[in-house]
Amino acid sequence: MGLRQRLREHPRFWSILRIVATVAMLAVLLTRVKASQIVPHWDPDALGWIGLAIAVTLVGVVFAAVRWQRVLVALDLRSRVSRLLPTYLAGLFISNFLPTTIAGDALRVSRVASDTGEAPRSFASVVLERLTGWAVLPVLSLAALAINPSLLHLPGGTGSARAVVVLCLVTLGALMAILFVAGHPKLGGRLNSQAGWKRFTGAIHVGIDQFRHRPRVAVQALAAGLAYQLAVILAAFAAGRALGLPVGWTAFMAYMPVVAIVQVLPLTIGGLGLREGALAVLLAPLGVSQSHAIALGLLVYGINLTVSLLGAPSFAIGRRDRSTGPRADGPVGPAPAGA
Repeated sequence: MGLRQRLREHPRFWSILRIVATVAMLAVLLTRVKASQIVPHWDPDALGWIGLAIAVTLVGVVFAAVRWQRVLVALDLRSRVSRLLPTYLAGLFISNFLPTTIAGDALRVSRVASDTGEAPRSFASVVLERLTGWAVLPVLSLAALAINPSLLHLPGGTGSARAVVVLCLVTLGALMAILFVAGHPKLGGRLNSQAGWKRFTGAIHVGIDQFRHRPRVAVQALAAGLAYQLAVILAAFAAGRALGLPVGWTAFMAYMPVVAIVQVLPLTIGGLGLREGALAVLLAPLGVSQSHAIALGLLVYGINLTVSLLGAPSFAIGRRDRSTGPRADGPVGPAPAGA
């Protein structure tokens, strides 16, 4: 029996595999770091930095909801940020806590589709919102390396620095290829009038075309995405300060976008292990030990989990509405996992 057939016949196979991988990864990580290293000193300064990281993470989620709302405007779908924010938090809750095959993005698609009655464009809004984030990540990393080129010449860090540059350039190239194909009238445009799943892909073409005719909205979406990513970086910087790590702002700005790109791989829940491994490799030339890099990754993960808990009520209410009202969270179509 092939893997593809196994996945079709056993819908929970991939979820179980992710649970096993996550538990195994967590077990390995905990053997390499002491609990006291995650927050070595429970003093007011450390707690203040952690509090700042939590607050900034929440502000970043608000910017992400604003980015999503701007994309919806480009698609001629109207929704208030105050309504999108709980849905966004519910999606984060699913992504960080539940090993479900229906990702948090799929929940966002279904809820917006139930509000607007436009499933294809709702799907396109989530995809395009994610793509604006992917456009910002490598740019931030490359800009930080340009501002602080000494990061490219650290003893023992030349190889990892080059890998960062290559990964950023590959990400930008892949993004431009996706936008070209989806935006081309003879490629993505041909799917716009198709039925079935093809109309969802065609809706992405419509969204890209709308951005071309509404550059102001496109700039607003990108600006909100930039603010979101800067908030993520600032939260990681604050977590590093809580741990007393000797890592400056530009290093976090250079490396955290790369960590975000790596941890989006759907191998473990919440990117557990991928994030810590990337941090261990990237921060080693800066004098950060493996155990402290793992502690930083786990602390950042814990901060994200804390903020994600705010989405639990919205998720629970949505699940109850599924059986009692029109706001069903049924599958609308595939949605990509995002960073």
